[in-house]
This record gives sequence, structure tokens and C-alpha cells, in this order.
Amino acid sequence: MQQAATAAAFTVVPRHVLGGRAVAAPSGKLNIAGIGIGGVGRSFLQGCAAEESARIAFLCDVDHEYAKPVFEEYPQAKRYRDYREMLDKEADNIDAVLVATPDHSHACISMEAVRRGKHILCVKPLTRTIHEARTLVEAVRKAGLATQVTASSSTSDSACSLCEMIWDGAIGEVREVHCWSNRPLWPQGMVRPHDHDPVPAHLDWDLWIGPGEMIPFKAHWGRDHLVMQQAKYNYPFDAVYHPWNFRGWWDFGTGALGDMGCHHLNTLVRALKLGHPTSVWASSTKAMPEATPLASTVAWEFPAREGMGPVTVFWYDGGIKPPRPRELEEGRDWPAEGNLYIGDKGKILGNTNGGRIIPESKMRSYKRPPKTLPRSNFRNNATGEWVRACQGGEPASCHFDVGGLLAEIVLLGNIAIRRGRKLYWDGPNMRFTNDDDANQYIREPYRAGWSL
Repeated sequence: MQQAATAAAFTVVPRHVLGGRAVAAPSGKLNIAGIGIGGVGRSFLQGCAAEESARIAFLCDVDHEYAKPVFEEYPQAKRYRDYREMLDKEADNIDAVLVATPDHSHACISMEAVRRGKHILCVKPLTRTIHEARTLVEAVRKAGLATQVTASSSTSDSACSLCEMIWDGAIGEVREVHCWSNRPLWPQGMVRPHDHDPVPAHLDWDLWIGPGEMIPFKAHWGRDHLVMQQAKYNYPFDAVYHPWNFRGWWDFGTGALGDMGCHHLNTLVRALKLGHPTSVWASSTKAMPEATPLASTVAWEFPAREGMGPVTVFWYDGGIKPPRPRELEEGRDWPAEGNLYIGDKGKILGNTNGGRIIPESKMRSYKRPPKTLPRSNFRNNATGEWVRACQGGEPASCHFDVGGLLAEIVLLGNIAIRRGRKLYWDGPNMRFTNDDDANQYIREPYRAGWSL
């Protein structure tokens, strides 16, 4: 590899010459194509660009006005509007793909990348439905590609330390975990507007809709609605669907739980060695048929596994928090977001990927176990780990097998929110055993012309 890199400095060899679907170019430079770059994709492109062995070679977005600052950030990158055209025309030049579009199009875009043997970095959640997650993960396994989902790192020093503490028995057997988020930061609980606006020339609305049900484009909520909602929730955008506000619609997003749940669950799943839950139930503010609720609580029951007893994981969003634990000293903040691990010998309070025993006096008297887990030390763990994996290194920590399970867990919660009842889940067979109506959400139809 080093000899090839020296001989072909900064020259990317077409993929068909390499003799393997999951092998990086001999130059050592990874040609990355970004799809959906105007929003959260920008920060992950920057993370990739910070790696010396990667270059941002192609950029694709359905809205060239929204994506303009990113296009200008990488003037050398070739620009596209339709990812299908880009993947077809540049099949021999693209090594890896960043998928940072709205949730509902993750699966279709990622599957097209899989078919062409491209490594994939996908923003969380991996997919919008459980069937998509299962199908995509299986395809990636067969293809042997390097993948990563952008959930909060489970391999940072703080995350690894948390795992080691729990496995050391720092708080005994963990019986409950409570996770809460300050999301949503976008409108939820609304009714779809009845009127529509002309589609601006810079936006391909048909391609933005992608596999979803076609609905009329609506640009803004309107001044009166904006003033009211901004005062209550401080939403950053007045958009109805695009940009940013797709998350609050079941057709296109997965709500606060889908957005933030993967962050809160990634280290938690690793620390507690979780697999499929056996049941899930939820409660929420009044649910509208088309929109995610303003606030919700969810609970998943997980069975005993790998020497650990049953555990229940709770979720809260929309400003709801669990009760403040008595172990948290007076004067210490009860954070706006966090995870609380409750064991039969104590409690750990932390964020999405770390934590400390409370009260602090108990933490100070605790003797930490040896550091047995390898830590990631990239400037951005999600992108750094992925680039390393694309070039033949060890798999990224939240590869699609992990990211697929995280997606399934949050999507089960969303189905429980929509059904408003306790659901019993048969994970291996991918079905609810007590509610046939809930099973309709496991796999939802695409509009004509779209498929996995």
C-alpha cells in the first residue's frame, strides 16, 4: 500500500481495477461523495476532510441554494442534484458515500451505494422502518463494506470508562436506565397545512420526496404561526418540511426519539449488552395522524443476557424528565439531557456516552477498574473510525450491525407511540405478537418507481 501510494501520489485508481469491493484505492486517498449536504451533512464532511487520507470529491443535494455554502467550501468537488446520476456516472471514481438526507431516504440511497460496492457513512437513525434496517444490514454484511452510523461515540474514553465501571459492578446489577432529551428543536404535534406553494427552482421536490408519499410543497407556516411557535419552542426554521423540519412528520422523519435516541442508546447498548427488547410501551401528548407528538415517554423491557439480569430502559422528550434522584447533591444541576443508570447498589448520572457515580463522594471513594477497552482518539470518532475502516482498518464502532439495532429500538418506540399501547416484540421474527395493526409500521410502502 505504501509503495503504491508513493508511486501514484494523489492519483485515485478506479475501483474496478482494485479486485475487491471493499478495498480502498492504492493511493491511500479515499474519494468521498456527500449526499444531502446542506444540513447536518456539512459537519460530517468536515470531519472526513480533516482526515489526511480522505478527500471530498463529489457533492450532491436536491437544493442547490441550501447547499451553496457547502459547495463553496469544496470548490474542487463535482456537483450533482440526483444521487442516482452521480452514482452511475462516477461509479469508478467514488470509494465511499456519506448519506445525510432526511430519514425516509436513507435506506434507498444506502442500498444504491451497496449495489455499487461503496463504503457508507449514514447519519442516524440508519433507516425509517425496521424492515429497511434489517434489509440494509443484511446487504452490507454480504457486500463486506465498511460502514458507520453517526451515533454518539461508544469508544471515547468516557464511554469506555462507563462500560468498564458497569462491568466492574460499580453500582451492582443495573435494573433501570432513564434517558432524556431536550428535543424537539423543530415543530411536532401539528396538522398538515392544506394549501401549497410553488416549488422554488433551486429545489427538486420530487427527488426530496423520494420513496415517500407525494404531498404538495409548502414553504412556510406563516407569520402568525411562526410568532406563536417561536415564542414557545424557539424553532430555528419557519419551514414546513424543508429545511430541517422534516423530523416532525411520520412520512419523512422519526421525531425526537429517532433523532436523539441513537445517541443516548449507543454506549448504553454496549455497556448492558442489549439485543432485542421483548416489549415496548409509550405515552405521549395528543398524537396527530401525520405528525410526531410534542412530548413522549417510552419504556423497553430487555430480557436477561450474558450474565446480566432483565433491565427496563426509559425515554423522555419534549421537556419531560425523570424525577431528580435523591443522591444528586443540592446545588448540582439536574441536566436538560442525560442518562441515569440505576443499579441495586447505586446510581450513575451522565450524558449520552459517559457518567459518574452519584453522590460525588461515592465516586471519589470508588477505585476505577483497569482500562481494558481500546479507545478511539480521532478528532471526530464517527468519521475517523469510518475512514480507517474504509482503508482496511478495524470496523467502525457503530457499523451497520450496531446502528441497525439502535434504529430498531427507537423505531419500536415510535410504533408504540403511534399505537398507544404495550406491544410484545418477537425480534428474531420481526413481528409484534399482540397487535396486527402495529405490524403495518414495520414495513411501509414506497410510492411507485421506488424500491429497496
